[in-house]
Amino acid sequence: MDHYLIFSSPIGNIIITECDGSIIRVDLTDKSFLENKSVRNKVLECAKEQLEEYFLGVRTSFDLPIKLIGSGFQIKVWKELLNIPYGEVKSYGEIAKLIGNKNASRAVGMACNKNHLMIIVPCHRVIGKNKKLVGYEYGIDIKQKLLDLESSSFNE
Repeated sequence: MDHYLIFSSPIGNIIITECDGSIIRVDLTDKSFLENKSVRNKVLECAKEQLEEYFLGVRTSFDLPIKLIGSGFQIKVWKELLNIPYGEVKSYGEIAKLIGNKNASRAVGMACNKNHLMIIVPCHRVIGKNKKLVGYEYGIDIKQKLLDLESSSFNE
């Protein structure tokens, strides 16, 4: 059975979904009316706390039980995204090369679009080959805010 928790963040309401002790989704939501139906459990509370620390600029990585749900290719891409250091970016083409398929940059972009663990699996750190911000499921403005947050943390 899935459980969820909704909380307010600097980029909007975030819904965290947990199933069988693992985080399976982190998304933006406009369903704030469900907030009073949120379930409180240790895994969800820990995820919320770590995301709040991330937004405060004091957390640069996550230590959470996660479950990646997708195709073999998608999971391969998402695991590679976990290797992108906080405050750094890589291009879709660089990720394609790192997973052993230099011609798969478009497929990498599609896998990023299907990432259900925003921020934790940092698809916001993937940019176009021309260093432009492209293709973020939650909008380029949110992608920019996350990258700005990460870059400003280094300057304090």
